[in-house]
Amino acid sequence: MSVKESILFTPARATVEQGAVTWDRVRNSTAIADLPQLFWGDGEPWREANLWLMLEATTGQKPIETVKSKAYALLEYCKWLERTQTNWWDFPPIESDRCLVKYHGHLRRQLRSGTKANSTCSQRMQIVIQFYRWLRAQSLLTPEWPMWKEKFFNIKFNNSFGLERTLTVSSTSLSIPNRKSNTQGLEEGLYPVSNSDRDRILDLALKYCPYEIYLLLMVGFFTGMRIQTISGLTIETLESAVQDPASEGLYRIAVGPGARPPVPTKNSVTGHVWITKPLLDELRKYCYSTTRLLREAKAEETNKNLVFLTKRGNPYADRSRDSSPAINVAMHSLRNLGLKHGVSALQKFKFHQTRCTFATELARLAINAGGAIHAIAIVKDALLHKNEETSIRYIKFIERNPIKVAMANEFTKSFFNAASVARV
Repeated sequence: MSVKESILFTPARATVEQGAVTWDRVRNSTAIADLPQLFWGDGEPWREANLWLMLEATTGQKPIETVKSKAYALLEYCKWLERTQTNWWDFPPIESDRCLVKYHGHLRRQLRSGTKANSTCSQRMQIVIQFYRWLRAQSLLTPEWPMWKEKFFNIKFNNSFGLERTLTVSSTSLSIPNRKSNTQGLEEGLYPVSNSDRDRILDLALKYCPYEIYLLLMVGFFTGMRIQTISGLTIETLESAVQDPASEGLYRIAVGPGARPPVPTKNSVTGHVWITKPLLDELRKYCYSTTRLLREAKAEETNKNLVFLTKRGNPYADRSRDSSPAINVAMHSLRNLGLKHGVSALQKFKFHQTRCTFATELARLAINAGGAIHAIAIVKDALLHKNEETSIRYIKFIERNPIKVAMANEFTKSFFNAASVARV
């Protein structure tokens, strides 16, 4: 089975002197940690794909997370090639037998069966096409028959001076459109849980989960921070919290690369997050508890000041990623507890829903206190949103709820009235 490995890549140039090849590091170059590389099931590297990923991270100057995402898409393609015994350079005269056409059909079948989301299939096909475009541009692959059919579209728009411009974009016959869903999900398409379900989730976590998981959920539900940020909180961060001048019960903690010490955030946004005094006091108390100090003793020197550590002394999440294998395992256990104790909100619960729940509750309170216009700014500041568009989703979500409740009540009444007439 094909695998993806990560390497520490140091840019170097080869020179030949007296028949011997030597490698010298490129001056003023920066080493790339966790550069993804792909290997076939027999252990041989996929050299063309690995070269493309390296160039994407160096000359293309793509963020390493973007390169990892592309590597994962190519890995799935690589696994499919091995599973179906298809060569990645196979473009015979019959179109339906060409490797890319067959893979396009495979993704379409996954999409129709519901095993993969529309966005996932669209992204994977798009990345594979990007890779083959590069192969063709570098003359590493020059098949006799076309790999796909090019399509061109003209998009008209007005620039900042009011002048109409036309932008020509290209697509292929193999692209999979990513049609938007009509659902009203918030960030990452997730929905908040109700306050009563939130309290039941916290009760279950307190009774049956490690105390650290309970605290992580508390922080998520009552501050809206992402797991990437929560796992990067340090003791100094909590000790440096300052009281919000507008409220005695609220404190502000600095997060982002500009904070001291820095705390990771999405898009490297620097700002302040609200936290209530009782929760802040509980976290400070936990920092000096025996349980955490034992975990700190197992941690590496660079991680000893983190508030949350696993039982092996590791961080709960990578500082550069908004995901956490340790949290994923904990959420799986929590979902099983929900199934056992009849908490339906935990059926497909994800940690990021704690952020959605906090944001919707904050939006509701802000709308009631000062109206929707001011609520947008409040939500944007509290959630450290990059732009207001994401914040507006929460405002619209809250404003739609009374309408949906009224509709549900009216339809329920109509149903019972119709049913009573039918019985008569």
